Amino acid sequence: MKQLLLLVVTLSINLASYAQKNPVIETKDFMPSGVQVTITKSSCTVGNKKIDYTTHTGYLDLKNDTGKLIAKIFFTYYKKDGEEAAKRSICFTFNGGPGSASVWLHMGGLGPKRVALQDDGTATAPPYQVINNEYSWLDKTDLVFIDPVATGYSRPAPGESPKQFHGFVEDIQSVGSFIRHFLSRYERWGSPKFLAGESYGTTRAAGLSKYLQDSYRIFFNGIFLISPVLNFGTNDYYIGNDLPRALYIPSYTAAAWYHKKLAPALQADLQKALKESETFALGEYASALLKGGWLSSADKESIAEKMAYYTGLSKEYCLQANLRVEENRFYKELRRKDGLTIGRLDARFTGRDLDDAGENVSYDPSFTNIDGPFTSAINDYFEKELNFKEEKAYNIFGNVYPWNYNNVQNQFLNVAESLRDAMTKNPALKVYVGSGYFDFATPYFTASYDLEHMFLRPEAKEQIKHYFYNAGHMFYINKTDLVQFKKDVDAFFDWSSNVK
Repeated sequence: MKQLLLLVVTLSINLASYAQKNPVIETKDFMPSGVQVTITKSSCTVGNKKIDYTTHTGYLDLKNDTGKLIAKIFFTYYKKDGEEAAKRSICFTFNGGPGSASVWLHMGGLGPKRVALQDDGTATAPPYQVINNEYSWLDKTDLVFIDPVATGYSRPAPGESPKQFHGFVEDIQSVGSFIRHFLSRYERWGSPKFLAGESYGTTRAAGLSKYLQDSYRIFFNGIFLISPVLNFGTNDYYIGNDLPRALYIPSYTAAAWYHKKLAPALQADLQKALKESETFALGEYASALLKGGWLSSADKESIAEKMAYYTGLSKEYCLQANLRVEENRFYKELRRKDGLTIGRLDARFTGRDLDDAGENVSYDPSFTNIDGPFTSAINDYFEKELNFKEEKAYNIFGNVYPWNYNNVQNQFLNVAESLRDAMTKNPALKVYVGSGYFDFATPYFTASYDLEHMFLRPEAKEQIKHYFYNAGHMFYINKTDLVQFKKDVDAFFDWSSNVK
């Protein structure tokens, strides 16, 4: 019977290679009923300390209330050896999109291995290398990287419609179901529990904090919101929605500072420049936007001059844009005279379009910088180090559109309220918020705005810590910020666990 169980566990693997490398170290009786994995042993060095760990790579069956298989969710589970699982914390981790696999956090900052980049985050020449991640979280917590349906290797079951997973509510329910089943399958209900999401993954994490508490009575010790987007009204540039136009101004200032397009008085000190820009954005500028056609010509001229001062753009351009320079125009305009565009995910990066006359950029140079290295690295890593063989493609970005927001028809999705609800019902819940100054996908000031508009009671507000980094959306690709990120995360884990 034991031999039969072992065969079932390894059924989806290249058995010849699997047996040759002999990575199987344990088998649980529950695995055949819904979990198909390869199990490998390895080690990494974190903070000059060697950590031995076990990796489970594979699928967990997702079933509906009638027991029918509806999807197979792909995951990678890292468990530190030599410690009792029930007493060690576990962190469920995912990226965003929606439609992105967990590759960025997995191979960029959290997992035991990472993509080798230059210190400033610039990609090396191919072929790309995977190296030990001396800043992994594995010394503090076990890690589960989740790929939602249609991302990574996760797919709906044959005959099942992908639409049942592609929407805010649908996604929360499927990922929440995975987490509940995982806790049971791997006997982790007694562990301290954390969520870590990036970008739309923070939207998912905030939604899960309430959903898992209300639906399954799963309470978390901490949530990591990495480059968060909580209120979509703060970053959707629709005509008539002036809120993001005000909140993006400090990010324009940060980008202009990095590219040395500000006046000397601002160029001397980034923090001073940002504080001034924030004051302008929330004060005179927001008031001018609110006035609309009531704004006098003289005031419009005055605001345009100050807007140019804080953005590095010309006064004439600000006036031509009616004081409302959309982010896509900014990427093109800031360094147009230099024949360069700047990145959306990370404004430190520059690119070149076919010509310099266009209104919008043709691509994001900060994304193309990481796209190839991370895609190559994760595929190579699964095959060679984790010995996971799969014929279908690993979807870095899956086709999940149209994404369903029917739960907020004629409104902007705002999961800050879900997070507030979870924090209120679970006073022990602590929240890490991390933002990059040069991130335009989820600007740092929109995150600050969202937190201040949760209207938390003083005691709950003390449970949130907001950290800032001198990089972009994936701020951990910048070596200096990766080091600081690890320090901040370690302190947060200790704080969440009441470690003195």
